[in-house]
Amino acid sequence: MDYTILDNNSLFKGVSEEEIERLLSTVPHQMRNYKKGETVFCLMEDASKIGILLSGRLQAQKPFPNGSQVNVSIFMPGDLVGAAAVFSNRHQYPCDIVSLDPSTMLLFHRNAVFSLLQKDLRILTNFTTEIATTTYMLQQRLELLSYNGIAQKTAFYLLMQQNAIGLNSIPIPESMTKWALLMNVSRPSLHRELKKLEEEGILCRHARTIEILDAERLKDLLGM
Repeated sequence: MDYTILDNNSLFKGVSEEEIERLLSTVPHQMRNYKKGETVFCLMEDASKIGILLSGRLQAQKPFPNGSQVNVSIFMPGDLVGAAAVFSNRHQYPCDIVSLDPSTMLLFHRNAVFSLLQKDLRILTNFTTEIATTTYMLQQRLELLSYNGIAQKTAFYLLMQQNAIGLNSIPIPESMTKWALLMNVSRPSLHRELKKLEEEGILCRHARTIEILDAERLKDLLGM
């Protein structure tokens, strides 16, 4: 296995490749491939495994009885998948995790993760930070989805990112398609709304970024 793949993983931040290789040799783990469209973890399934996405993309999807679906988040290579569910009181995955592309995951059983956390304080610290960050981002995501209009969702997302990175130039998350998925809207609808906001002088679109020209008017859209 190429351990450089794990350099971008939050769990092993600050841990060298040699140390990662040594630590992984002491705990059971497996590598598994998933086809496009295959379900990795199922809603309400017993949450016994945590994954590190090595390649491809995964999406957390929350289905509802009326047939609707909310796209909760997208996982990219290096992301930790299922950690909060595994260590929750219910031990159940709260969403379906579906592979958007052919994907590869490094999987650990709950007990193996416990063992890793006990072996290295850095990994324990990283894991705690990851859980806290995931919880905060979920709260932000829920607030984003609480807005009905695409203009309001766009405004909230841009202001949230502006606050997080301290810049007016906001990177587009990989692609317009991914951004639309994150906000649970269609790509054409998002494109039309961005064009409208640009015509109103509120923002300026570039190839890979959105520049906020008038943050106050974005706040007005949210009633702030």
